[in-house]
Formats: sequence, structure tokens, C-alpha cells
Amino acid sequence: MTSAQYQRIILKLSGEALAGSKGFGIDPEIITAIAKEVKEIADIGVEVAIVVGAGNIWRGVIGTGMGMDRATSDYMGMLGTVINSLALQDSLEKQGVDTRVQSAIEMREVAEPYIRRRALRHLEKGRVVIFAAGTGNPYFSTDTCAALRAAEIEADVILMAKKVDGVYDDDPLENPNAKMFKELAYMEMLGQGLGVMDATATSLCMDNKIPIIVFGITTPGNIKKAVMGEKIGTYVKGD
Repeated sequence: MTSAQYQRIILKLSGEALAGSKGFGIDPEIITAIAKEVKEIADIGVEVAIVVGAGNIWRGVIGTGMGMDRATSDYMGMLGTVINSLALQDSLEKQGVDTRVQSAIEMREVAEPYIRRRALRHLEKGRVVIFAAGTGNPYFSTDTCAALRAAEIEADVILMAKKVDGVYDDDPLENPNAKMFKELAYMEMLGQGLGVMDATATSLCMDNKIPIIVFGITTPGNIKKAVMGEKIGTYVKGD
């Protein structure tokens, strides 16, 4: 057993986090650092599942802004998450972490199909599972995928790793007086339109009582701190 506060987690990584300061593509140093932190918590017995975004490669809204069909643009984004997932798998396995990628869009040559019971079995065996291709459906974000998978695998918490260190009442990059929330209720997050998650993802977490911790991925050691129950970032829960 481990002294971690959470035994089974969903780690939600934004695609932008993988790009680092480059803003596009995958920064090898960043992805290696993340892999090392994931290994650290896996080594103490925490069951880890990961959902990765694709903002470093493609966003569905980019395509629709160009006049592209929304569904087509969203599918392109899903494929971008597969690229990120394979890169993360490679980095994790270089750290000696047994890892499986499960894709919601079937592509057996590069990933397993998503099967809930198989995912649970991998987690029980100490393997890290990366959920790729979102939910497999257009019009749903990777945040919604994280909330859905968290409910399906009965995760204790969703750790949302972002480039900022928590949830603010304004953009901290533009407003130096922006205030960071230490705690939020789901309804506050929805009502104030804080943009942490889309409404569908937030509602899923609220209905299934899944807490969310929003924290900065750029600070080394933050993933373990969140898992161990240290007070970092913003904690989102029920009323």
C-alpha cells in the first residue's frame, strides 16, 4: 500500500503543455520530465491513467474557423491525441514504465481498442494506461473524455495539469491582479464560466462526485504533490 491520498487517478495533460515554450509540436525535455514524474507516482503504487489533448498539433475550432466541417476537424484533433499518446508512451517506456495506449478510434496497428475491463486490468497490474482519440466522437472535448473515463474506471480524482498554476478569476498572463481560487464548487465553475473544463465535462464530474485538482505542470514535483494530498493549485468539488 501507498500513503498517497489517491489510489487511482486520471491525469489530464493539455497538448500545449507538451509543446513547452515552442507552442507547437512536442518538446522532448518536457515529455521526458512528465514521464519521470508519472514513474515516481506509479512506483509507489498509484494506478495512473492519462488523457492527452492535441492543442500542440491541431484544435477542432481551428478547422471550423477555416470553414472546415466540424466533425472532420474534430476527428483530426482526435488523431492528434494519438500522436501525443504514442510519444508519451515511448517516453514512459524509456523510464521503465509498462504502458498501454487505448484508442477510442480503432487502429490496432498502433494501439489497443478502448475496452473498459481491459483498461481496469492493466491498471490493477500496475501499467499506465493512456486513453487516446478522445471519446471517439466529434463535438466532445478531451476534457469530456477525461471526465467520462474517470467515471468509467472509478478514478478517485482528475488531475488537470496546465501551464498556469490554478484557476483564476481572470487571465493571469494579462492581468497581474488576477486572483487564484484555492477551492471551487462545480456550480461556481459553471456559473462563472471560468473555462477550466467545458460544461459537459464539469457536469459529468459533478454527477459522479469526481474531484478535480487544477495545477501547473511546469513546476517539478507537482504531480506527486497533488497525489499525496498537498495543497496546490485549485481544488474543485461539490458544494
